[in-house]
Amino acid sequence: MAAVKRALISVSDKSGLVPFCEGLAKLGVSFLSTGGTAKMLRDAGLDVMDVSDFTGFPEMLDGRVKTLHPKVHGALLGLRDNADHQKQMADHGIDTIDMVVVNLYPFEATVANPDCTLEEAIENIDIGGPSMLRSAAKNHRSVTVITDPADYERVLTALTENGGEAPYELNAELAKKVYARTAAYDAAISNWLSSLDGQGRPGGFPDTYTVQFKKSQAMRYGENPHQNAAFYVEQPESDEPSLANAEQLQGKELSFNNIHDANGALELVKEFDSSPAAVVVKHANPCGAAQSSELLTAYRMARDTDPISAFGGILAFNATVDEVLAKEITAMFAEVIIAPEYTGGALEAFAAKKNLRILRLPTLGGAQKRNPWDMKRVTGGLLLQDRDLKMLNDGDLKVVTERAPTEQEMKDLLFGWKIVKHVKSNAIVYCKGDRTIGVGAGQMSRVDSSRIAVWKAQEAARNAGQKENPIAGSVLASDAFFPFRDGVDAAAKAGATAVIQPGGSMRDEEVIAAANEHRMAMLFTGMRHFRH
Repeated sequence: MAAVKRALISVSDKSGLVPFCEGLAKLGVSFLSTGGTAKMLRDAGLDVMDVSDFTGFPEMLDGRVKTLHPKVHGALLGLRDNADHQKQMADHGIDTIDMVVVNLYPFEATVANPDCTLEEAIENIDIGGPSMLRSAAKNHRSVTVITDPADYERVLTALTENGGEAPYELNAELAKKVYARTAAYDAAISNWLSSLDGQGRPGGFPDTYTVQFKKSQAMRYGENPHQNAAFYVEQPESDEPSLANAEQLQGKELSFNNIHDANGALELVKEFDSSPAAVVVKHANPCGAAQSSELLTAYRMARDTDPISAFGGILAFNATVDEVLAKEITAMFAEVIIAPEYTGGALEAFAAKKNLRILRLPTLGGAQKRNPWDMKRVTGGLLLQDRDLKMLNDGDLKVVTERAPTEQEMKDLLFGWKIVKHVKSNAIVYCKGDRTIGVGAGQMSRVDSSRIAVWKAQEAARNAGQKENPIAGSVLASDAFFPFRDGVDAAAKAGATAVIQPGGSMRDEEVIAAANEHRMAMLFTGMRHFRH
């Protein structure tokens, strides 16, 4: 084990530092420090030597050069069990440093400000900090290195329990965290700088793009049993509601497919913030969605869109799940439930289904802070694009038919537009009264998607004993334009009265004429929602 007698401490994030150093002082550890960190420790009554006194060389260049000195890096890198290293250190008056506590200038937070200038960004690139961290981590057999304040308590506990010595296993783990942190830090700098234009303004896609993910859990297997898999969380972690920051309250470990499908359900339910909403997803496609004044009603409407597909699906809610709703959910087999909160009675009801995975995501009902980019991996490369987050404004909507939508049709059309952007292309969604009626997903032909949506709606109605046409009086949402009028003709024949679509086809006039013939209302959005 490595004895800790001298610690070099220089941090930007000073949370928890004083209690940690007070604990180190009780173990006989002496301190080297710089600037504001040294002042903070002295103000707390601790004895501190300035690094400049340790090296015999002053800080200079407005603090740009403080710790970049052989006496610092020799003290960190010198091998304790190498006689030649020890002789060279003694010849040059280099005393060992046994612990480094450093966290870096806040580059990521600085450039997150849209008004950040190039000069501000450059001044927040830490040079000495990463250098010390890397030196200490390289020699982790003898040096304890800490870059995360969350590790203070366990390091102090380990030193206390081992007479001031750090176990090798702890030092090795901390060294791994250091290299992960410095890699992420360098990636953030590289990404930002390579996104600058000729005038030094950020905003474009970077010339090189580097990201870091941390393994969250291993999967039993991947998409299929013969594939291995693991779930990784993006670093730094986002505070946007996501599977990465959800808490699992019960159930089996999440599988590869669970996470993929649950992400689709979560992204859809996040579209709703004004009314209780429920979403059912199967194989990454919504098979039902609804909103209502009561969450139980919303769930029933979403489920009943396609109850056959809902079996074994992923359920997502934007409001608290109570006992009544929980008991209704358990009457049908489900894989995963996602909600911002659950009542005690709901959790008791779910406990009867031990394998049912229950995820709690308290931030789901609040404001969303959204990450800007969407990544899709392809063999040999990566596709990077803006996420499809644009919302419709009143100015985006254009009535192109002789008849404008009624108030109820307009409400249903806007509801359907929220849903269709989350359905795999080609996508057709029929809606009526704040709920989906039929969903057609992922077909090579838009007409086929429409036929499937109608068939599913009719099948669900028959199974429920309903004799009336479920599509009658509904509206249709399409993720892309209609290339021919046949899609509109099919929708009218099924009973739909209004359509929302992007427009932009060479045959728009033909499509509009078809809608007019059927006395349908049609809106153009000018926005496509392909989803592959």
